[in-house]
Amino acid sequence: MLKPSSSVQYLKGVGPAKAELFTKLGISTVMDLLRHYPRHYIDRTTLSSISALSPGQNYTVMGTIQGFQVRPTRDGRRDFILLLSDNTGRVECIWFNQPFLQKVFRTGQTVVVSGEVGYYRGKQLKNPVYEILSEEDQELIHTGRIVPSYRLTAELSQKVLRRTVKRSLDGCLSLVRESLPRHIIKRRGLLNLKDALRQIHFPDDWTLQQKARERLAFEELFYFQLLLARRKRRAQDPSHALAFSPDGPLFSRFMESLPFRFTAAQNRVLEDVKKDLSSRRVMNRLLEGDVGCGKTVVAVAASLIVADNGCQVAFMAPTEILAEQHFSTASQLLKGLDVNVACLLGKTRPKKKEQILKDAAEGKSHLIVGTHALIQEQVQFARLGLIIVDEQHRFGVLQRAALIGKGIFPHVLVMTATPIPRTLAMTVFGDLDVSVIDEMPPGRRKVITKAVAEGERAKVYELLARKVREGRQAYVVYPLVEESEKIEQLMAATEMAQKLSRHPVLRGVRVGLLHGKMRTDEKEQTMKSFKSREIDVLVSTTVIEVGIDVSNASIMVVEHPDRYGLSQLHQLRGRVGRGSHESYCILVKDRDIGEDASRRLGILVNCDDGFKIAEADLAIRGPGEFLGTRQHGLPDFKIAELLSDGPLLTQARREAFLLLENDPELSHPENAPARRTLSELGSVSGGPPLS
Repeated sequence: MLKPSSSVQYLKGVGPAKAELFTKLGISTVMDLLRHYPRHYIDRTTLSSISALSPGQNYTVMGTIQGFQVRPTRDGRRDFILLLSDNTGRVECIWFNQPFLQKVFRTGQTVVVSGEVGYYRGKQLKNPVYEILSEEDQELIHTGRIVPSYRLTAELSQKVLRRTVKRSLDGCLSLVRESLPRHIIKRRGLLNLKDALRQIHFPDDWTLQQKARERLAFEELFYFQLLLARRKRRAQDPSHALAFSPDGPLFSRFMESLPFRFTAAQNRVLEDVKKDLSSRRVMNRLLEGDVGCGKTVVAVAASLIVADNGCQVAFMAPTEILAEQHFSTASQLLKGLDVNVACLLGKTRPKKKEQILKDAAEGKSHLIVGTHALIQEQVQFARLGLIIVDEQHRFGVLQRAALIGKGIFPHVLVMTATPIPRTLAMTVFGDLDVSVIDEMPPGRRKVITKAVAEGERAKVYELLARKVREGRQAYVVYPLVEESEKIEQLMAATEMAQKLSRHPVLRGVRVGLLHGKMRTDEKEQTMKSFKSREIDVLVSTTVIEVGIDVSNASIMVVEHPDRYGLSQLHQLRGRVGRGSHESYCILVKDRDIGEDASRRLGILVNCDDGFKIAEADLAIRGPGEFLGTRQHGLPDFKIAELLSDGPLLTQARREAFLLLENDPELSHPENAPARRTLSELGSVSGGPPLS
């Protein structure tokens, strides 16, 4: 007897050879086939009378075959002609060069055809899709209804796939078990699984197709959120938590010594962190904030709460430049306090590295800043209490998990200056609590942003020269490091650095170069020269996107800005305007830039809110490209869409967290479908790793 778990090869018309083709689509079992949802649909629901056909339009017609023939053409084709009639008239159907169809049809059969009407010595339906009705008037699947269209592989046609899906529904649907608890189905007004699967493949109408899609998308989102909810519960297990007293001497002296006051948003976030650190649960918090909003100082304050309680802090950044920036900022902020701050990088000299490792293992270091070097096996902490991870979306799940493994469930604070749209925050970071610094420190000036045509570059250089004479510095950013055959029109940063230094308007201006292919020591020397004002204009690739803080830099020129995402451009813009001087971001557009790209740049010119920009960027580029890689925990949904299913995601998240709150082990009988489904996902026994 055929079951949902049976191999597709046992479905009628498949067999071992064709089953291999299905495997290429990720389909091994009958249930896999039922979960292979249509990509889109073709509406062939409206049956027209033959007398109503007009050339140039698409129609679906049902009629009786009056006769057929193969007609040779002068150019050697053999076209198949079929005469179809209904009670209003006759029409010719023509299939170009398909003489084999004479073995498919018989005179007197009832046929439904769909296609475009042409005119050649009378009306013709050209190469129509057809379906022959049996005497039992079997259910239509290829035409005369809403017809599903699937993702295919070579040698598998839509007709074969449709027919196979129909057979699996007819033969196995009654054996499919419900995958959602009934109380959730009832509360949310969802279809049951059997009805949803039938209506997603062969919907009776568009309303039922939408209801089927809603049910199946909800299910995907619900189980992803349930996994996150389980992960969060385990991470916050009170038996693992280190509870810290929040107002020790180091923290208090630090807050009193600051030459500025926290903004209301910084205070609000700091209270969130203090509450987490002092509670009997492990903190897992995402701290979002626009460039320059003051996230780092909040992280340093959190570090001192941990140090006051005899524990250590690991502060991990994605690049050496950013790690050194954090080390420099933290050292400056903690000057005068009895706090040992160390910086561990891949390039750290052996003798110094040995001392840092010794201090970390003996608990003498309070705050260790570093890159992925912090997760190397030889790095051991005496009592790791807090992990701070900056620019989380640049780290893989395993890197974060490896660092967590160095402490006994340490508290985790994840920071990002790339605002994460709400739908992504609920998925990629769905196991974290979220705090947002949505306010800038007083005195931070708005960056004047302009998009200019390529022909106005001379004016841009004049602005650069004038600002350099006034004592300011500038960045000029290019998207490539060297000439590329594929993108010949893009200017390489290396070549343009030379052109800039020779430009008449910029005579005497000191030009430097920074790009990702330089050796680490070369990058460091270039940055030191820029910070000490030995370089006036720094020509760079996007390695300056994160972690460079030069308050005297007041101009950012971006060449070929349409090559970047909006969020990335916003990050680049955030490198200027960090001092008290008027600052500019100039986007130099290509000559042949398209309308869409111009509209995108217009968003940046008119908006400086990182969250609004991120939402627009997500809508334009999609989740995968927005995050930059598929390795950041973005789920591979079959039917749910993060961009359009935001409200459904919120509902699914609420239901998932509520379910675990009421039944943490999913042991209640009414929740058996959820426990079984999680078991099938391979997660009940061990659960997903912390990430």
